[in-house]
Amino acid sequence: MCWYMLGGALRTSVADGYLFRACIKGLTMRSARFSFVALALPRLHSSETRRRERSWRSKVVLAGAPLMAMALASAGFSQAASAAQTVQLGTATPFAVLAGSAVTDIPTSSITGNVGLSPAAGTNITGLAQAEVTGTIYSTDGTGPAGNVNNPALLTTAKNDLTTAYLAAAAQPPTSTFNAGDNQLGGQTLTAGVYAFGHASTANITAASPLVLNGQGDPNSVFVFQASSDLITASNSVVQLENGAQACNVFWEVGSSATLGSSSTFVGTLMALTSATLNSAATVQGRILARNGAVSLDANTITAPSTCVVTTPTTTTTTTPAGTTATTTPTGTRGTGTSTGSITTTGSIGSGEGSNGTGSAAGVSGTSAVVPVGSPHTGFGGAAHSRNVGLIGLGVLALVGASGALAVAVRRRYNNTGGETFPTSS
Repeated sequence: MCWYMLGGALRTSVADGYLFRACIKGLTMRSARFSFVALALPRLHSSETRRRERSWRSKVVLAGAPLMAMALASAGFSQAASAAQTVQLGTATPFAVLAGSAVTDIPTSSITGNVGLSPAAGTNITGLAQAEVTGTIYSTDGTGPAGNVNNPALLTTAKNDLTTAYLAAAAQPPTSTFNAGDNQLGGQTLTAGVYAFGHASTANITAASPLVLNGQGDPNSVFVFQASSDLITASNSVVQLENGAQACNVFWEVGSSATLGSSSTFVGTLMALTSATLNSAATVQGRILARNGAVSLDANTITAPSTCVVTTPTTTTTTTPAGTTATTTPTGTRGTGTSTGSITTTGSIGSGEGSNGTGSAAGVSGTSAVVPVGSPHTGFGGAAHSRNVGLIGLGVLALVGASGALAVAVRRRYNNTGGETFPTSS
């Protein structure tokens, strides 16, 4: 494989240049001179001019090879777009509600998951009863709702893990950015990626049209949203999942506070720097986590998602003598469901015909789906942030070739050309 480069040469009466053909195999380089003006114009053909031509040609090659190497290496890195990375919540994972200064509730809410408050005292958990929580209410000092558990060490660790997760989500480079303005996200159908957006005077998502998160058949699809200031969803607004997207893989990093409108439907883990307010009857399939401020509830339903688990099916094969039946049964899990199937083989060992089994899982029915590998959003396979190793390798080879050419040029300069290195005008 070869690349072509253009090099220029200084002349007094004609503008000449060179077309270089550089091949990686064998590290050979060839050149052909061309002229930008009519060939009838006079040229200098003295031995001194030819010496200067060779000197200048070497410099063009030496300058071009590193530039070509840099271009190849850059192409290898730029082809892999930054895909969204899942955000690790650590010990904050089991919490449906976690706040810094207060947790208030206008009954009756329904919370599936733990509730915690730190560093504020448990007395700042008001209006919430243990009967509203399928999980544990944790406090730093044993005060607060009846039945709360005093565990300041756990709460401190969970709040630290929340801070780490918040910063990790904020640090991911956006794949798309929405300008500030109303309803930037409403009506959008988005695939896995990192989405940044600004302030909305009314709402980032209105009731006019939902925000749809499309997993493209990949349950590992990750969606990260970065709010530069606040997040506001209007009353009756909807965030919905489709094609395999899971609530456990949706994360919202909010630079100040979040407000979810009454009777709205929200999906994902909301991590607010300051506070979070849920208006009447808002529903959340996810978590409401406030680093420093309060979480305010009003007859809300919050369900913390289980940890996303997608495993590759394992196969158990039993081989029996010829003429009997051999059975292969794949087993595995997808999310919280299980899937089983069978392949039946008859006749002699190693031959025969059979049929694929079918099964069902929670949220998935029919023939078991094959989980794709790679990033559907970017179209590149393999792990996120993967690099094009071939192009990077070519760049390295070009750099090695440039180094060798430099050594040869230096030797020739001192052996053949004396001290002058650049062509001058006659």
